Amino acid sequence: MVTGDFSGGVTSRKCIIQGYLTVTDGCIVRIRTAGDRAFITIKGPSDENMWSRYEFEQEIATDDASELMKLATGSVISKVRHYVPYGGHVWEVDVFCGDNEGLVVAEIELTSRDDVFDLPPWVGREVTGDSRYYNASLVKAPYKEWKDNE
Repeated sequence: MVTGDFSGGVTSRKCIIQGYLTVTDGCIVRIRTAGDRAFITIKGPSDENMWSRYEFEQEIATDDASELMKLATGSVISKVRHYVPYGGHVWEVDVFCGDNEGLVVAEIELTSRDDVFDLPPWVGREVTGDSRYYNASLVKAPYKEWKDNE
């Protein structure tokens, strides 16, 4: 969770819209537009620690993405992703809009489980492994519907 002001370190940002065609325990199929590019992504189940999972991603035509987005189940995720370098890594800070407005989360991609990284001062509580925060879960149970917006 992001609990402080990260805006001073932002080097770039992009608007992301994504819809989910399939959401099961073993497979997620997502359509995403990010700026002027579009992708279809297939994700397998998470590992036992909920830290990683198989992912296949292929760029597709934006017109195809628009058509496929019409098949999305649940609400569509809308967010602005901010790229924030810190401590030798680039953090991705997602500021959600629409049904998930008020939710701000950050993540980094590590090259291995042994990667060492520093937490920026604007990072709060760890939510890795809490499935409520997964984008695929937010289409079914948007943040605005959470009782206390934990």
